[in-house]
Amino acid sequence: MANRIRELLKLRSVRHRLMAASIVCILVPAFITMIVYNFLTQEAVKRQAVSNAEDSLQLVGGSVTNLLKGMLNIANYIQVNSDMNSYFKMAAAGNDDSDAYTKFTQSKQILQQLDSLTVLGEKNYVTVLLSNGRFYTNYSVDDCNPLSWRKHSWFGKLQQLQGFQSYWSPVEPTSFGLEKLDHPYQVSVGRTLRKENSEIYGYIIVTTMEDQIRSIFNRLTSGQEAMILDGEGRIVSDRNPSRIGRTFPYLGEEEKASDSSIIRIGQEKYLLTQQPIPFNDWRLVTVQPYKKAIVNISSIFNRVFAFQAFSFIAFLLLLLLLLRTFTKPLVRLGKVTTAVQRGNLSVRSGIRGQDEIGRLGFLFDQMLDRVQEMIAEVSDTQARKRKAELKMLQAQINPHFLFNVLNSIRMKVLRRGDAESAKMISSLSKLLRMTISKEEDEIDLHEELDLLTGYVELMNLRQKEEVELSLDVSPEALFVKVPRFFLQPIVENALIHGLKQRAGTIRIRAEIDRPFLVLTVEDNGTGLEPERLAALNRKLGSAVREEPPEGGEGKGGFSGIGLGNVVERMRMVFGDGFRMSVESEPDRGTTIRLFIPWKEGAHDV
Repeated sequence: MANRIRELLKLRSVRHRLMAASIVCILVPAFITMIVYNFLTQEAVKRQAVSNAEDSLQLVGGSVTNLLKGMLNIANYIQVNSDMNSYFKMAAAGNDDSDAYTKFTQSKQILQQLDSLTVLGEKNYVTVLLSNGRFYTNYSVDDCNPLSWRKHSWFGKLQQLQGFQSYWSPVEPTSFGLEKLDHPYQVSVGRTLRKENSEIYGYIIVTTMEDQIRSIFNRLTSGQEAMILDGEGRIVSDRNPSRIGRTFPYLGEEEKASDSSIIRIGQEKYLLTQQPIPFNDWRLVTVQPYKKAIVNISSIFNRVFAFQAFSFIAFLLLLLLLLRTFTKPLVRLGKVTTAVQRGNLSVRSGIRGQDEIGRLGFLFDQMLDRVQEMIAEVSDTQARKRKAELKMLQAQINPHFLFNVLNSIRMKVLRRGDAESAKMISSLSKLLRMTISKEEDEIDLHEELDLLTGYVELMNLRQKEEVELSLDVSPEALFVKVPRFFLQPIVENALIHGLKQRAGTIRIRAEIDRPFLVLTVEDNGTGLEPERLAALNRKLGSAVREEPPEGGEGKGGFSGIGLGNVVERMRMVFGDGFRMSVESEPDRGTTIRLFIPWKEGAHDV
């Protein structure tokens, strides 16, 4: 079993490779999709949780704002009511000369108005405290002495208020005796009543019980803490009454956080949302464990992910089953090829069909039939092949025999004292060895120049006057690969047609002028007339092959290969990038330039 598993893991068969490739092509995108899905899901869950928290905060914030705004509306009504202000100014100044009944009636009307302000809506306690000690309230004096407001630590700050400015007191224990047991904390807002000269003649204090705000927080979901913080970070109202009046424990995190953000407190994440209350420096804050905030949303995504995972596994198994079915013919074909490898040529796959595998099986069977037929034909031709191989070996031996014979002749001629004839035989042997023994189509430039040197030496032995061969080759050009014997026809033309087999000089220069290897062959012979030069350049431009005379040898040349043949051959090797130009003047010689395309690394040093 272990060996079977190891064989499967080696993935030697096409079926297993195809299955592995399919699994990888599915698993890798699926894995990437899972990562992206998880990232996007977390972001979506976070955004949804923040949105839900903001919606809840918006709902609660609207109710809290309306409650606090109701307190401000009471203070605004008293502050802008002209009748009440006239009465309060007169009472504060002590200029009321009315009789006792009129005073009682006016005072009763003021108290009725104060009572009417709190008939609708939340229960609020209203106090109008004049500078001369007189006061007007909508509650019983026995329940709370209005003059006791002056003893509160924040009362002195009311004198700093201007116009419609308000001061919101910090949360404090309830001052009303009947409310202390059920409503332990209260919140107050204060205003000043001023004359035209800004002199204060009274104060307005509107008080509500803190638990009225707390009752609004109970609308939130369980686990979500809501509170109101004042400007100094103290808790004004909280779902947990024991924390009222304390400093918010995560004040630093709350100040760094935005309106809605995830903060880390200890080892746990919390979703913190906050919004300012528009008419004071208080702000409404909700804090909820992040896990509880996303529990419902995450469950939806988890169910979707579980369904996707189940679908993925089911489709993967179905894909593997289909691949197994589709690759059965390939497995059969593989077994047949194994049998053929072992020498059983009579076996056949029998695979047929209109698809590629069916055609492959049919052609494979046809190939086996053809192989059996060819084996019989090959058996008949083995004897003839052996004879051909013997002839090939003989052909390989003949050049070496020829070189050895020429070397023997050279030695005998040299012993007889004919050094010139021996030198001629040596040059001929060297030239033949270069032309026959070399099997490479391309050789280094320095080898081509060695061949030219031997060729010129041989030609000098044939004619009466010697020709000087001058070489000027840059070191970089010595090892550039060039076709064999491409310079010999050019030098041959210079010897026969340029110098007329007389004394003279042939100069060959080679240099690298990127991107070309530039070869210059120059003689100081008779040169060409303008008409013949133009005709020759046209012929070279069209790369027309020069036909050699019958018999395969040129008229007085070694190879008989013309310049047109050289151009055609070079263009076959180097393409249209190769160029050749001929410059000549009568009695001033001829210059032929070859521009051979060359790149870095195109030669071996």
